[in-house]
Amino acid sequence: MSVLGHDHVRVDGRDKVTGVARYAVEKRPDDALHAWAVRATVPRGRVVSVDAESALAVPGVVEVLTWRNAPRLQDAGDDELQVLQDDRVAYRGQVVALVVAETLEVARETAATLDVRYETEPHDVGLTIDHPGLYAPEQANAGADTDSARGDVEEGLASSAHVVEAVYETPALFNNPMEPHATVAWWEDGALRMVDSTQGTTPTAQTMATLFGLDEPQVRVTAEHVGGGFGSKGEPKANPVLAALAAKAVGRPVALAWTRQMMFGLAGYRTPTISRVRLGADADGRLEAISHEAFSQTSRLKEFTEQTAEYVRHMYGSRTALTTHRVTQLDVHTPSWMRAPGECPGAYAIESALDELAHAAGVDPVELRRRNEPEVDPETGAPYSSRQLMECHDRAAELFGWAGRDPRPGVRRDGHWLVGTGVASSSYPAMAAPSGARVTARPDGTFRVGVNATDIGTGARTVMLQVAAEELKVEPERVHVHIADSDLPHGAVAGGSSGSASWGWAVAKACRALRSRMATERVPDDGLEVVVDTSEDLQGRAQLARFAYGAQMVEARVDVRTGEVVVPRSVGVFAAGRILNPRTARSQLLGGMTMGLSMALHEEGLLDERFGGWANHDLATYHVAANADVGDVTIEWLPEDDGELGPLKAKGIGEIGIVGAAAAVANAVWHATGVRVRSLPIQPDKLLDRLPG
Repeated sequence: MSVLGHDHVRVDGRDKVTGVARYAVEKRPDDALHAWAVRATVPRGRVVSVDAESALAVPGVVEVLTWRNAPRLQDAGDDELQVLQDDRVAYRGQVVALVVAETLEVARETAATLDVRYETEPHDVGLTIDHPGLYAPEQANAGADTDSARGDVEEGLASSAHVVEAVYETPALFNNPMEPHATVAWWEDGALRMVDSTQGTTPTAQTMATLFGLDEPQVRVTAEHVGGGFGSKGEPKANPVLAALAAKAVGRPVALAWTRQMMFGLAGYRTPTISRVRLGADADGRLEAISHEAFSQTSRLKEFTEQTAEYVRHMYGSRTALTTHRVTQLDVHTPSWMRAPGECPGAYAIESALDELAHAAGVDPVELRRRNEPEVDPETGAPYSSRQLMECHDRAAELFGWAGRDPRPGVRRDGHWLVGTGVASSSYPAMAAPSGARVTARPDGTFRVGVNATDIGTGARTVMLQVAAEELKVEPERVHVHIADSDLPHGAVAGGSSGSASWGWAVAKACRALRSRMATERVPDDGLEVVVDTSEDLQGRAQLARFAYGAQMVEARVDVRTGEVVVPRSVGVFAAGRILNPRTARSQLLGGMTMGLSMALHEEGLLDERFGGWANHDLATYHVAANADVGDVTIEWLPEDDGELGPLKAKGIGEIGIVGAAAAVANAVWHATGVRVRSLPIQPDKLLDRLPG
């Protein structure tokens, strides 16, 4: 029977829409206390004093934790997690105290009035392309090389018939999942128990064990339902540490959740990026040189370097190439993963520059990409496991009506609207990580699957059920899935678009092994169980370049009177291996494309350099795309049978939808107006004075 590849309603859908599903702080024990964070009001310095005595006199306040009385932590290699361990303030909004009380209201009000005195120091929070503190890190995020070079890029540029040189910028962007970061923690006989809003219970449990000097089996973390993450919950932040510290100090369970405003200063974010791009091509538009120099920021507590230049290394062929990453430490909180880190801002820069090159060379933008298709991965020389990038473009062009497009900018007008169309490619690595799974056959003919997947709203729980049902060759109703529990076999984090490929590989392997045993063994009263791990399977894979691909086309309209930009229609066509559940897949791709549209036109963290903090730290002032901003969206995927991806033949789809979206919008705005905006977001003030009457 075939279950994979077909629509399947989310198994947790009814629970979520009826409110039966419970999220982190909703699963607190009856005797749980509430904690509220007190955050630094200065961008750099030290805490001189905290008036804990007055706070403790408030009825209902149980404890006030500061660096003076908080339990001590071990080193876990991340200074952002060393909360309340000293008096230093590394950035505005850093947690400097924690109020624990019988009710949420008392904790919040007491925290708001707690008297904290500081000794301030000069601060620096502004990223520039010539910042004196820029340096070359040992590596960028996800193990990407800091620099790479192929041939002499200066010679390649000098010999090119067409050269484009430009600087592209993206602002700070903030993860805003529906459920903020939240944790409930308690201690039982020296062991730590947590319910956490996390993208991976295994890494959270491992980190907590290190911080508190415990053996891994002494920490159990569960995350049955998680209301989104977008990368921000991919590794532990301060909230689980603070909850565990407080619970240890007071001897009772403690619940802690960030407010929406706190999310802008404590949950990670996408660093601002500056990309200096130089492209050189021959008379026919074939690339002779690619240079992408990427600049970003990190905190003084922890180094995180967005791998912005990684995208182009694997995407287009050229005779010479140079890519570099430089980062500077500032008095800001640490940036982290945000949907398609590196590839997202990198693609915006490169796909915008390619559009400029196509215009300079007089070549259609789709045709320009076709002329620069590599035969093997330009960076590694490895063959591609599969690459249908141009097939995506061809199908997108057919759906969009790209043929016959007038390449001239600013020539199509509909009343007071200028109309243009734009295109961009998308690519994202098709990754898989070692994972384990446990499958048990029961005498009543049902099966229990234990896999440490985390469902952050993507439908992972449903897809794992489909994988098991297909491999066991039984009806889905006979399969029960248990996920997101660190007591289960090790599970990969829900990140890098690798979840289904990683967890599904383990589930498929376990189910196949169980079926083999059931062919010769009777199921005993206590069940027949198989536990597997995929580490050796992954080590044995061939060295190939594995990527998902996509093409996105957008129509943009710009009002010459106001500078308003609207996107009435867009098309995305993707090649992402076997699509396991079309219903949830479309949702992921639609979400990514919408997030890219939001990045192009709306989202921007505004930094107040005088006070060292984000001026727009709520959803009233940090604007994201709403329903009215999203026009008609057409999404398709190509059939792709890639046997080099593992047993499911699946590539990730969670992030590729965002990768090329912002560039496609920016290119369409240029085509509509003739105005090239190279600093996102594209808002009326950047257009109005440059538009025709």
